[in-house]
Amino acid sequence: MVEPGERGATRIADRVVAKIASQAAREALRGDAAEAVDAVAVEDGGLTDVTVARPNAVAAVRGGVARVRVAVELGYPSDIGAHCGAVRRQVIERVSELTGMEVPEVAVTVERLHVPQWERPERKARRGRDRVR
Repeated sequence: MVEPGERGATRIADRVVAKIASQAAREALRGDAAEAVDAVAVEDGGLTDVTVARPNAVAAVRGGVARVRVAVELGYPSDIGAHCGAVRRQVIERVSELTGMEVPEVAVTVERLHVPQWERPERKARRGRDRVR
């Protein structure tokens, strides 16, 4: 048996931690934590908050400590603070759980808010005989 001090070390690359963080952010935005936040809706247009693009993450690992930056895109309207908090908590939990690293810092940036297209039948272009000439 090899003594612990004589064993090699496992190094987890920054990009691996970034992929874990990206997936964790996606889970947070699609999971139970976000469902309560996604209840925000506008009655008139029937708008709901949806996550549009996969979150992008960058990580820096130094001596068992990971610092992570995550960029997300959210639907509008939404509770941005609640989404960012859910992402931060999920990233800390999943990166710690899967890598054993301490995650003291997760910076979440909202890169874009997407506004759903409103369908207004009265604004659609008319075709055929109904079109004004």
